[in-house]
Amino acid sequence: MADDTPRKTLSLKKSPPASGSQAEREAPRQRTGARAKAVAQARFERRPEATDAPQDKRRPQSPDKGGPSRAGFRPVVKVDADRQVEARRPSRASSDVRPQSRQKPSTGSEQASGDRRRRPELKEHASRSASHAVSDRPARLSRAEAMPSYTERMRHRGPEIEGGMGRPHLLADTMPRERQIIDTRPGEQFPVFAPCPQGLEQPLAEELTRLGFADVKAGRAGCRFRTDWAGIQKANLHSRLATRILVQVARSLVAKEDDILELARATPWEQWFGPDHTLRVDTSAIRSPMQSLQYCNLRAKDGICDRLREREGSRPSIDTVRPDARVHLFLDERSATLYLDTSGESLFKRGWRLDKGEAPLRENLASGLLALSGWKPGQTLLDPFCGSGTILIEAAGIALGAPPGIWRPFAFERLRNHNDRLWHDIKDEARAGIATRLDTPLFGRDLDENAIQAARANAKRAWLAPDAIDFRAGDALAIEPPSKQGWIVTNPPYGERLDSTGATFWRQWAEHLKRSFSGWQVAAITSDLDLPKHLRLKPRQRIPLHNGALDCRLFLFEMVAEGYRS
Repeated sequence: MADDTPRKTLSLKKSPPASGSQAEREAPRQRTGARAKAVAQARFERRPEATDAPQDKRRPQSPDKGGPSRAGFRPVVKVDADRQVEARRPSRASSDVRPQSRQKPSTGSEQASGDRRRRPELKEHASRSASHAVSDRPARLSRAEAMPSYTERMRHRGPEIEGGMGRPHLLADTMPRERQIIDTRPGEQFPVFAPCPQGLEQPLAEELTRLGFADVKAGRAGCRFRTDWAGIQKANLHSRLATRILVQVARSLVAKEDDILELARATPWEQWFGPDHTLRVDTSAIRSPMQSLQYCNLRAKDGICDRLREREGSRPSIDTVRPDARVHLFLDERSATLYLDTSGESLFKRGWRLDKGEAPLRENLASGLLALSGWKPGQTLLDPFCGSGTILIEAAGIALGAPPGIWRPFAFERLRNHNDRLWHDIKDEARAGIATRLDTPLFGRDLDENAIQAARANAKRAWLAPDAIDFRAGDALAIEPPSKQGWIVTNPPYGERLDSTGATFWRQWAEHLKRSFSGWQVAAITSDLDLPKHLRLKPRQRIPLHNGALDCRLFLFEMVAEGYRS
């Protein structure tokens, strides 16, 4: 039976043509976004009437919204799908001056890393001939064109950072995020930072000056100077007070962790190491607003690995124990600085101290005590609490003129382009200056016979003659002065190293010093800030120092029998 029920049908009809001319209907779709704005702005400025017309004294209109421009405007320039670069906020001094032509606020220096595109400057568009064709899409610049030279970057940096390597004096969000990548061509001078224990900054500056480095500036927990690569090797070899020799390779203002990634990626690490090297990255900070230093460390490591993968096809392996290359990231309130560690193991690890006492001093701190005390080679030196002999062995090395790093390796020896012949020449010159005989009388005493044996073993590994230092077991309360005048530089027992008889011991030792060591100078480092009270002696100087994590003082006494209470 046929179904005669009427069916509903749907008919599709073409919509009526839109009003307007045929040219308007066939006009191409207008491009939008930052690139289109840049092209449109360039076309506008190339018009003959734009250059010949009288200056417009009205307030310029913002090219993107048509509203008036203002000093606080910060456009965002889209570089590619994954990255955005913030344009520089106009300075306060220039915000009151009306521009003479219609123009977007200028951006800060934009660095290209890898195959990242760089937006052409509007001033370059305006300076070209009006007849020159402009494409809708800016041409991709080569890597050499995209990365300006070190001299150009320094010339255009402006007042971003006071004194080059000093602390920024403007807020990070009002300054261009411009990177400082150090030029590493042969013969160039490198900015160097030599950290040291707090309290030894001035002695370190004097030591570096004696070694021939110019413009040495003492700062917080270290010194800064500039030198060539040969000077970096000499500093590692000869410095007794520095902890490391760090070469500054990049610096930038940072506001978030990804800025650290970009800074590390823009640094030419391939000049020093590659995928065949192992890597370690360490991070330290002072008043940094970053939430996690561990994440900052990870971002720096990722940037280094990304850079080498892009340049050489693979990334280095991570080795936290004995890496071939070490990079240090330092963060402060506004900036990040990347350093290449040329030392490797800390410089206080001379290679001879394997036997340690109960409270050993680091070798660079021991040398610092000698420098601060005023002792000079040729003067008698006694340590009545010598332990493993660190102070006396350092004094012997100073008196002989032996470089502290002559028997140890350094990280720069494993870097690319290491000149082994130059390094051997530097060491041969240093060896030629070592004295063959020690004329300085050095004496070490300790109650513990095992400590005396450890001190003798350390002296032997330091290539000292068996009779160079007179190590003997003895009581500090019974030691007789080996000469009429001299110096006592020591790390006496304190804290857990003293039993309940500590107060009695200090009083007896002070009486012995006043009775037998009149005319001597005494320098004692301790974390017991009441030591002068226990000794009933008035120090002529108190010098704050840090022995590892311990807050200590170096007390300097001048022993004059009639000048003290008994």
